[in-house]
Amino acid sequence: MTLLVAEDDGMSTAEYAIGTIAAAAFGAVLYAVVTGDSIVTALTDIIDRALNTAV
Repeated sequence: MTLLVAEDDGMSTAEYAIGTIAAAAFGAVLYAVVTGDSIVTALTDIIDRALNTAV
């Protein structure tokens, strides 16, 4: 009975699967945020101001 309780075969595989799903979900959310119109506009404005150094 102790042997059955102590064994946790397959736990690392399940943990890797959950971690992979979480990373993919985070990547999808980050992609959606970065490609949104307000972020693209803000980044474009920052780059334009940085490159336009004429005083």
